[in-house]
Amino acid sequence: MALTNTALADRFVDGIYEQGLSDVLRGLLYIPRRLSHIWLYDERGSRLFERICDLPEYYVTRTETAIMRAHARDMAAHLGGPLALIEYGSGSSDKTRMLIDALPELRAYVPVDIAVSSLARAARALGHDYPQLAVLPLCADFTRTLQLPPQLDPHMRRLIYFPGSTLGNYEPAEARRLLGAMHALAGPDGMALIGIDLVKERALLERAYDDARGVTAEFNLNALRHVNRRLGIGFDISHFRHRALWMDAEQRIEMHLVSAVPQTVRVGGAVIRMLRGDFIRTECCHKYDAQSFAQLAAAAGWRVREAWSDANRWFSVQLLAPA
Repeated sequence: MALTNTALADRFVDGIYEQGLSDVLRGLLYIPRRLSHIWLYDERGSRLFERICDLPEYYVTRTETAIMRAHARDMAAHLGGPLALIEYGSGSSDKTRMLIDALPELRAYVPVDIAVSSLARAARALGHDYPQLAVLPLCADFTRTLQLPPQLDPHMRRLIYFPGSTLGNYEPAEARRLLGAMHALAGPDGMALIGIDLVKERALLERAYDDARGVTAEFNLNALRHVNRRLGIGFDISHFRHRALWMDAEQRIEMHLVSAVPQTVRVGGAVIRMLRGDFIRTECCHKYDAQSFAQLAAAAGWRVREAWSDANRWFSVQLLAPA
């Protein structure tokens, strides 16, 4: 039920971060400077994000959870038959349990995540609680081509599950490519269940990404700790401040790390100079309405078959079928 080869998984993660030095340098040479959101999610970052999900300002998790609790059986009714569930960015797999409970003919579950320890821990817990289910954890970057576990029946119908509005972290072209890769992985009779955050009041959005307790700020700053540890870069964490801004034209929240002082940072053989007020963009969180998401899905070969939302229209879970 747990990862079959943790050493291989560790080497996989190390390989991703070895490739990351050139990507980090390239991003810091751009204006505006940017750092991939993948650096937010080491083991410490994953724990901080779990804390964010429980904050009163962060409506996303509790709203999506309420949608899943209210409608999981209705979602399952649209699926039917023996099924393999493949979850991108599975984390603790908490919301997934509601879906598993609603799918009596679910045969296999493939949680995909880059955080090895969290993935193994969640897989062990699920294997214990669902002994009839083949739990096949996959340590991988889901933005790359996935090699599914060989134990998975290749003829079984597949459901791709991508909750939490994580799709919104990608630029539109990247999101389209990711949805296209899901389409290819699901196959001609497969489906996808995607969580999307909806456009809403600016103040509500900005509070959700800049909470009063400072947990989101610590989560954002942890990206610098992560690159320091993995890549040997010397960011001084005390010289940066967290900022979250709604960008109306792009329909997204941007998370920034703002330089509080003039500073220089050595990255590989290059020196990055930052003035006070310069910033590094660490995450973009795109928000959708029904039309914009349907157009994005259609560009990747999907059609929206059904959608569920909360009474406030803050969040939606969308069921996609091949177009």
